[in-house]
Amino acid sequence: MHIPEISLEDPSHVCFAYTHSQINTNAGSKIIHPIHVSLNLQNAAVSSYTFSSFLYSSSSSSSFFNPYIVDMLSLLVSQSLVRNSFPKATALSPVARSFFSTTPSASSNVVNITLPETSFEMYNCERPSLDIEISSDKLVEMYTNMSITRRLEMTADALYKAKKIRGFCHLATGQEAVAVGIEAALTPQDQLITAYRCHGFTYMRGGSLVSILAELMGRRDGISKGKGGSMHMFAPAFYGGNGVVGAQVPLGAGIAFAQQYLGNKTTTFALYGDGAANQGQVFESYNMAKLWDLPCVFICENNKYGMGTAANRASASTEYHKRAGYIPGARVDGMDALAVFRASEWAKEWTISGKGPLVMELTTYRYGGHSMSDPGTTYRTRDEIQQMRSTSDPLMNMKKRLIDLNIATEAEIKAIDKESRKLVDQAAKEAEASTEPDVGEFCTEVYVRGTEPKSIRGRVPEESHYFY
Repeated sequence: MHIPEISLEDPSHVCFAYTHSQINTNAGSKIIHPIHVSLNLQNAAVSSYTFSSFLYSSSSSSSFFNPYIVDMLSLLVSQSLVRNSFPKATALSPVARSFFSTTPSASSNVVNITLPETSFEMYNCERPSLDIEISSDKLVEMYTNMSITRRLEMTADALYKAKKIRGFCHLATGQEAVAVGIEAALTPQDQLITAYRCHGFTYMRGGSLVSILAELMGRRDGISKGKGGSMHMFAPAFYGGNGVVGAQVPLGAGIAFAQQYLGNKTTTFALYGDGAANQGQVFESYNMAKLWDLPCVFICENNKYGMGTAANRASASTEYHKRAGYIPGARVDGMDALAVFRASEWAKEWTISGKGPLVMELTTYRYGGHSMSDPGTTYRTRDEIQQMRSTSDPLMNMKKRLIDLNIATEAEIKAIDKESRKLVDQAAKEAEASTEPDVGEFCTEVYVRGTEPKSIRGRVPEESHYFY
């Protein structure tokens, strides 16, 4: 297998090189290739790490893509690991996983997939093509990312029940196709903002598993240094993680305005739930976005329930993709990662071409309750949940595609799931070993010093305070 050298051009001039070596050990009929990662930091220090993550392939020349190297890289650039090895490297930040979406390997096949007719329902615009041309490597990558995010949420569930996670914790088990499908269509320069069910988005936008789990447990190595918790996680081009219902939507419109103002050919995805769809600020954001034709995709994650209230009991119209009226929209099967991917591709092209905003509704389903304090079975039946698990599970759907297209075998998919579990379990151990932040951190980073205005209207100079 050939793993290309990846050069990350950022102010820290960090260069990552991947190598692999074959060992003469068979695991069944598979040959195991340990992945080694080297980090060269400004040519001043070199450190090598060997991870307990392996590439399984049927022969030394085949290439069964191993997306785990992406998380290894994320672990390296996360402050928790780099800070310990290189004290001057604390400015390093996570990078969206779309940056490391590799070019297809020599043995990767390009496959053609036709989505079901029921994948899209359009409003005042033409339907995107149902035909997708995609590499087999990318399909495996998408499945692996869904497997990891599923295991991440299951681990968070266990940690909360063990009282190692305190406070709020909103899980997105069952909704993995949304974050993974969207990220597959984006570039690291595209912007994304969402509500409080944000762990999967944080991971897909570049947060390491260690930094996410450490944040959930309120530890120093958390992605927000242990001060944000479940609802407040951030990464470059990812603006959270927001706790106030619907408040992130106007922020998303503002981010899109900034991109338009700067002349960037990027799009902004502003996500909210069906429970937030009736908030007045959502409609205000629609208006401004259309008035200025902002490159913004408003995405309603319709998981059928706002806390414990069914969507049809809270909304006079549950056709959320038609809500703006004057903005075209699309309803998408949010349980199918490929449908989400295709719709997100189309939406990105639409917005950056100057056509203005879109409203997209992703119909999805959360298996758990609204939060960890909600059993999720008082307002719906267990049979309903089980039916969704057995007929519409996003991982099950992608697994079936991989097998039907002869991209992966049942055994290889089991190996991916097993490795996902090992990866997350190890990250949980590292996160739990992290210390709690000092009390002195409580009031730090509240605002950026030096940004205060020189004068305040209606105030004399003596009433203005500067904090330099």
